[in-house]
Amino acid sequence: MYSTSSPYRIITVCTGNICRSPMAALMLTEAFKAEGLGHLVEVDSAGTTGYEVGHPIDPRAARVLMAQHIASEDHIAREWRREWFIERDLILALDVDHFGWLQEGAPDKEALGRVRMLRSFDPAMAGRSSLDQGIEDPWYGGHTDFDNTWILIRAAVPGIVQHVKAAIAEREGAGRLDGSEDHQQVTSMS
Repeated sequence: MYSTSSPYRIITVCTGNICRSPMAALMLTEAFKAEGLGHLVEVDSAGTTGYEVGHPIDPRAARVLMAQHIASEDHIAREWRREWFIERDLILALDVDHFGWLQEGAPDKEALGRVRMLRSFDPAMAGRSSLDQGIEDPWYGGHTDFDNTWILIRAAVPGIVQHVKAAIAEREGAGRLDGSEDHQQVTSMS
């Protein structure tokens, strides 16, 4: 299904796509760039509802990102599209209601296997119930709630990066096994 030249695609999902999911997507994008994987990984985000479609990121989320030198002014909220179940390699739910919604909508077992809770990649949350791995919507709160959202997402980012590195290595290894990417130069010793 994938070639070694196609990017690994991740989508983060929350309710309106103006707080949690764009924060996570932008944080992950920066993390992959820092690891030298920016050209191999694409990260985007969406909401389970159309409530905020066309709106920019919440100013409080933008403030938290800007404090970490992550630009967010280009973000425009959008609603989840069914074809993304197939087009994304990893679908990250920010809270348990998004997780359940995505699980129910998955068209097949393969797509269902791509749906994960974002915080399941946080070592402190590994093995815990998805009910414990959610990030509450900071929209109803204040600046502290957005700061806490940053902290919870940040704790999962290294685990997601490691997961994706392993997936890319596996994909590249599979490409070499079938001979499609194994082009070694042979030089003569004479």
